[in-house]
Amino acid sequence: MKRVVITGAGTVNALARDVAGTFVAFRDGRCGIGPLRFRDADRLSIKIGAQVQDWQPEAEFTAAELSLYDRFTQFAVFAAREAMAAAGLGGGLGVRAGAILGSAAGGIATWEDSYRAVFAEGRNRVSPLVVPRLMHNAAASHLSMTYGLQGPVFTVASACASANHAMGLALQMIRSGAADVMLTGGSEAMLCFGGIKAWEGLRVMAPDACRPFSAGRRGMVMGEGAAVLVFEEESHARMRGARILAEVAGFGMTADASDIVAPSAEGAARAMTLALADADMGPRDVGYINAHGTGTLANDRAECAAVRQVFGIGAPLMSSTKAMHGHVIGATGAIESLACLMALIEGVVPPTIGFQGPDPDCALDVVANVARAVRVDATLSNAFAFGGLNAVLALRRA
Repeated sequence: MKRVVITGAGTVNALARDVAGTFVAFRDGRCGIGPLRFRDADRLSIKIGAQVQDWQPEAEFTAAELSLYDRFTQFAVFAAREAMAAAGLGGGLGVRAGAILGSAAGGIATWEDSYRAVFAEGRNRVSPLVVPRLMHNAAASHLSMTYGLQGPVFTVASACASANHAMGLALQMIRSGAADVMLTGGSEAMLCFGGIKAWEGLRVMAPDACRPFSAGRRGMVMGEGAAVLVFEEESHARMRGARILAEVAGFGMTADASDIVAPSAEGAARAMTLALADADMGPRDVGYINAHGTGTLANDRAECAAVRQVFGIGAPLMSSTKAMHGHVIGATGAIESLACLMALIEGVVPPTIGFQGPDPDCALDVVANVARAVRVDATLSNAFAFGGLNAVLALRRA
């Protein structure tokens, strides 16, 4: 079976606009959560989120591009630039290259602006470019056009597991021989009035902070941004002298088939077990788990139960970086894969900030508040979505 490696990574998120800055923020335990700044935010009950501050798309894209780029597409294209530069790849990659991205909402800002125009402002028409802007595949398609990717190109929409599903499928595309290079990850820009208002209805949002696994936690905090990684067949990467950041060792995905919103420890445990088996690793090989860790009572308890089921009393270090960059929904697994890369490359496990005290149901080493220096040879990155969909990615030191 072909081996798959990561040769490039790029990001924009509430912590930084590149991978190096994100690593620094992870090490320092910096929080990117603050007051929401967008139209009608004062009408919301939840007034905090992890926004990309001072984003000026006019400085990054042409007017013609912006006519087609919703905010989520802007984030994806921006992150892909860094990833491709880091990988040492240019355009015209052809039929042996593709892109698979995750996004739960697609161009939600375009939806919202168009609804406002028609319903609130009484207009009878919207831009003819609304559909090309809002469609879920817009970001992946623009990466295809930018870099000449003529192989497999599509988008995965599986709520909070979207990016992990996308990366797992990209891994399988290269393993199967369908491609040599895949741009993959996720992008999300759900921080707008309609996006937050919809989540408010679920009553899972924290009004003050995200405190995964901590006693007294009150829920999740939403973020936005993107991360794009370059997955490459190992011999292809070595032949061109690329720097290898890590190996994409395995992937596991399951469905709970039980409840549309309530998480299942059994389904999450099966996904982790499948990822380990696919990577030909045992539980003791894993040094760090980047947890789904949303900060809700139900998710954190179910995830900790699943980790105990798979790893027993010798569970590895675990943390949730969502307390720093927020829950970026369909892109969250891609941004969290950067935490795994940092652990593998730099030997630093990012902390779970905001931790105020242990919940007896989450009695694991969750690397509370301060990053920890430790050699890590393999990681798991967990993503568990509404709909009972679980996706776990295993990375290994190159």
